[in-house]
Amino acid sequence: MLKHRVRPILTAFVIGLMAALVCVQLNTPLPWIIGPLFANAIARMSGLDLRCPIPFRQAGQWAIGTTLGLYFTPAVIGILVNYIGVIGFSVAFALLLGAACGWLLHKISGTDKTTAFFAMALGGAAEMSVQGEAYGANVERVAAAHSVRIMMVVATIPIAFRLWGVHGLDVFVPGTRDVDYGGLPLLVLLTCIGGLLLNRIRLPNAWILGPLTVAIALTYFGVRLSAMPEWIVHGGQLFIGVALGTRFTPTFLHTAPKYLASVIVCTGIALLLAAGFGYSLGWLSDIHPATAILATSPGGIAEMSLTAKTLQLGVPIVTAFHVTRVAALLILIGPMFRLVRRVRRVRRRHNGALTGSSGASL
Repeated sequence: MLKHRVRPILTAFVIGLMAALVCVQLNTPLPWIIGPLFANAIARMSGLDLRCPIPFRQAGQWAIGTTLGLYFTPAVIGILVNYIGVIGFSVAFALLLGAACGWLLHKISGTDKTTAFFAMALGGAAEMSVQGEAYGANVERVAAAHSVRIMMVVATIPIAFRLWGVHGLDVFVPGTRDVDYGGLPLLVLLTCIGGLLLNRIRLPNAWILGPLTVAIALTYFGVRLSAMPEWIVHGGQLFIGVALGTRFTPTFLHTAPKYLASVIVCTGIALLLAAGFGYSLGWLSDIHPATAILATSPGGIAEMSLTAKTLQLGVPIVTAFHVTRVAALLILIGPMFRLVRRVRRVRRRHNGALTGSSGASL
């Protein structure tokens, strides 16, 4: 019985590891995420039984959150304070972009407005599925749309940046650059406590935000325990790639093909609009356009921050933008949906009243 439970997990990670090593040899961007994600997605949709338990995904998030937190020195925090207004502007754009793409998805796919709204909101798949379910959205379609979005973002943005030839522009470096295997266990312990605490109160993205917060605090106050070894960072990316890839089920491509095609179109439009917005934001501010595009892209915290780290493009800026966006979406997406629904009802009543009065006058 144990063998039957373990085999799908081992198979998923063997496939992911082999795909990552192939991508390393091919010199692809983000090889330790892209390889495992696409290899497992293809194998899973082909009918292979593959699984990634939640603790493995959380371990990957912990590794990424801790690594990113080590960049937030006092000098970096001081710089980020100057970008509060720009970050707020980008959050407003993300909310409007998600709502506009939700309207477009409803129009071209015919899916209901509630499902379309939460399917295109630029938050995490789990969080948007839970919030959407509370308002009557189709949870499977919401989750499928977010899986497609993350896959498209991971597949296009890092490769586009590689072709663009933009890298090595980052003036930010981690506060601790040397691996100290004496201090590393304490860093692991403290950041894991941060993840456990936020997970205990059921905060979304707890295993990124908890370690990130602890690592930021340690770095800001000059407590330099250790840098994160590269093999741990690669392992974290592998876990995240496998977790994302195993979301895709054998029935994924066979359910509502028109809806999935519409999601692809809407996500492509969102990518282009976000890239244009990011480039303009970089041009108007003193943020490099490539960093601004990453910071405002419709991707997840881990994927976009890792892309910034790999290409050396403003890691703290990209991380701060995405963390703020995710937090704002979690707080505002429900009230925003209720506002949209209320406006829609008022408009229907107004149109009904106009129709009734026109009929009476006739």
